[in-house]
Amino acid sequence: MEFGDVISKRFSCRDFLPKSVPAEKVESILEAGRIAPTAVNRQPVHVWAVSDPETLEKLKDVTRSNYGAPLILVVGCRPQDAWVRKYDGKNGATVDGSIVSTYLMLAAENEGLATLWVGSFDPELLGEILPGTEGYELISMINVGYPSPSFQPSQMHSLRKDMEEFVTRI
Repeated sequence: MEFGDVISKRFSCRDFLPKSVPAEKVESILEAGRIAPTAVNRQPVHVWAVSDPETLEKLKDVTRSNYGAPLILVVGCRPQDAWVRKYDGKNGATVDGSIVSTYLMLAAENEGLATLWVGSFDPELLGEILPGTEGYELISMINVGYPSPSFQPSQMHSLRKDMEEFVTRI
């Protein structure tokens, strides 16, 4: 897919088909996340790729934003491993995790899959369900799968600020 098509076609899907994502597509998506840029290449990010039906069922207790996705990618970051801006102490971990999350979503779109970035979840409960989350700040749950043919993006999807409002050219 052309990059312009990838970024313009991606939408927040809230209804997935009960069809598993082929392993080669999952690997391609995860590779995109793995090579995503991070500040000073510190790579303070980890991804939990959840496709196990029992674990997916448990994740329904973590958030109301469950729409039947057969794959959920949980992105976490370790602030102690991240670059810190010397001028004000700003830790880059969540920015790095957001970059990785975005790469994962765009790679999924490129594979013909739909996504939904879920930010509203109980991180403590999520950490209890997933192994190896100690020391990580869990920042996103990305639902991935095939969209239901009947689902349509919300009207909000195409609303964008005018370029003049969005950017200041100097």
